[in-house]
Amino acid sequence: MEVKRSGEPRAVREALDRIFRLRDRMPKAGFVIVAPYVSERGADLCARESVSYADLSGNCRLVLDPIFVRREGLPNAFAVKRDLRSLFSPKAVRVLRVLLADPNKPWRIQLLAGEAGVSVGEVANVKSALLAREWAAVGPGGLTLIEPRTALAEWAGSGRYARSKARDFYSLSSTRELEASLADACVAEGVTYALASFSAAARMAPQVRYQRATAYVGGDLDGVARSLGLKEVPTGANVRLLLPADEGVFYGSQEVDGVRIVSAVQCYVDLLAESGRGAEAAEALLKEVLSPRW
Repeated sequence: MEVKRSGEPRAVREALDRIFRLRDRMPKAGFVIVAPYVSERGADLCARESVSYADLSGNCRLVLDPIFVRREGLPNAFAVKRDLRSLFSPKAVRVLRVLLADPNKPWRIQLLAGEAGVSVGEVANVKSALLAREWAAVGPGGLTLIEPRTALAEWAGSGRYARSKARDFYSLSSTRELEASLADACVAEGVTYALASFSAAARMAPQVRYQRATAYVGGDLDGVARSLGLKEVPTGANVRLLLPADEGVFYGSQEVDGVRIVSAVQCYVDLLAESGRGAEAAEALLKEVLSPRW
């Protein structure tokens, strides 16, 4: 048995390297990699190399003639919260946004820290977490994200990214009129803003349909609402204003049709947090906007 503290792909490869060296000296032995939890990719690596594995969460694939035992799907009973925080904390997500904006671009640590607006130590922590999962690689030019779809899906599904404070309002104006007026009001007040969720998606993937305007407002949200004549309501809202928990939501924002919208990466995460047809709109955005860039 080769026992590891982690069952992430990088640790599994290390265990496999040791097993390969032992096989010639121990041709009749059956080898098993053991860890607290073996990730799906780690399990695939073991199967590809015909090496058994078992984890302490109850999953295994044991091929030890004449025994065959396979058990899958049990959750990680030893999930390390610290590791998740290091990858999906607000500051760490700033680093992910930069990498996801152009996964093919290599980054030096100091330049990446400057671009993301975080410390070099924060980037180093994110780098370690990405390399352990084999979502990134280090080449001559620096750090490159090699599994952008996986990284984005894990971020969006983690539920650990900073939540924005949402407030719902009602207006008699149409959705597009509201969005244009919101942009004008924020510019006049010197307030940072960006349309988000369906409002942003519809400007990148035109088939997206929606009835509620949504925007991040990085300043005096009450003042903007008053200038637009919005009425705060508990139900039936057609305007949602979000006070961002971290200014990173504005990274990569762009102007389309005279209004600013969040980046496609941020929009994807926003859509998956929406009920109703959010997941469908996110898939359209991934297919039509993000995947072609990657």
